[in-house]
Amino acid sequence: MGSLQREVKIIAILTTTSASFLTPFVSSATNIALPNIGLELGLDTVMLGWVQTSFLLTTAIFLLPLGKVADITGRKIVFLVGLVVYTASSFLASIANSATILIMSRIFQGIGGAMLAATSVAILSSVFPPQDRGKVLGINVASVYTSIALGPFIGGILTQYFGWRSIFSMNVLVGLLTLLLALRLKQEWRGTPGERFDIFGSLLYGTSLAAIMWGTLSISSYGGGFSSPPFYALLMGAFIMICLVIWEGRTKYPVLDVRLFLNNLNFSLSNLSALINYAATYALSFLLSLYLQVIKGFTPQVAGTILMAQPVVQALLSPLAGWLSDRIDPSKVASVGIALNAIGLFVLSTINGETEIFSIVVILILMGIGFALFSSPNTNAIMSSVGRELFGVASATLSTMRTLGQTFSIALATLVLSVFVGSEILKPRSLGDFIAGIHVAFLIFGVLCVLGVFTSLSRGKKKQV
Repeated sequence: MGSLQREVKIIAILTTTSASFLTPFVSSATNIALPNIGLELGLDTVMLGWVQTSFLLTTAIFLLPLGKVADITGRKIVFLVGLVVYTASSFLASIANSATILIMSRIFQGIGGAMLAATSVAILSSVFPPQDRGKVLGINVASVYTSIALGPFIGGILTQYFGWRSIFSMNVLVGLLTLLLALRLKQEWRGTPGERFDIFGSLLYGTSLAAIMWGTLSISSYGGGFSSPPFYALLMGAFIMICLVIWEGRTKYPVLDVRLFLNNLNFSLSNLSALINYAATYALSFLLSLYLQVIKGFTPQVAGTILMAQPVVQALLSPLAGWLSDRIDPSKVASVGIALNAIGLFVLSTINGETEIFSIVVILILMGIGFALFSSPNTNAIMSSVGRELFGVASATLSTMRTLGQTFSIALATLVLSVFVGSEILKPRSLGDFIAGIHVAFLIFGVLCVLGVFTSLSRGKKKQV
């Protein structure tokens, strides 16, 4: 029995770690390939943006409903279906010969990715006892940030020597291998069998989220204003969200359990801290990539190598941070992490054309430590704040907070830069305005992190579930 349980644990770690590697990798690797994709398929800047946004938006919309489906029907079966959908859509993307096919394949990749994200952490939390959970969640987080670190580097090599389609072909290969391994998982984990799925609530949730995210992403393109379509989309999304909260508060089996947020302070504040942290930090690589290439004149490959410093440090330290959160209150460990991120962002708000690259690398290493100290312990705090029957919902909620935070971070950075430099980011006469823009962006992000310190410290101690 012991050897069988040990085998289940090993397979669970391998499969979920591999799945957690896939989706961040394809996103970060595709960023490098976008110019080549645009040239081959004849896509303008807006359409190229939707190659990435379609994946991110679909993932955010489906995460929470699919997490609930996993709790009802079984986390393993949703995980396996997610692998099939993700792998098949990756193959479709690898042979796409038009923008329509590519974006459609990215939408299905987002659905498959949502299934994987909604179940990976839940499966690990189901297999491992509370005293070991932080360590294995740290390994899972490390795989995410290893993929983010390697994405631009491997994606650049694949694009340069084999073409952009090879990025998606690599995902097909890894997806198939992961699927074969996952089929060896014989046990199933259900949290709430017998419950009915909240279809109406899921429709309200998806519509609201789509309207809010589209409005946020598009507001800079329309120049803002209270009469622009994005503003109306934001209003509509907010109204539908209010309707969602009212509906979910009254229905017996909600897809978004508002009572969980209202009655579980640790859960709600931990998720809020995750949202704030990702909103404040995800645009870091976007802004510094522009800075290193536009201001410093580095090639994309050199810029990508410099930016690897942060995720590499995080990947190395995340298992240690997870182990630490098993022995020290994870809210305190996570609070130290987000505080280090705040310090790094405030320092970055002072950089200029004369700043030494060594200083940039030191800041990235500092923030890598901050990311590691925040991510694994915060995940541990969330998963330990709910019962086993809610692991799927908790995992999906955390992934939703991460995706929303990432989207809002890019939207805010783009909005700030558009205010300062408009459409002239890459033109020499706008470099002074560009520096001013990233100063303001990093200041805003630093203030957000300070707010995150307070939300992180305000939660209670974790429960052992």
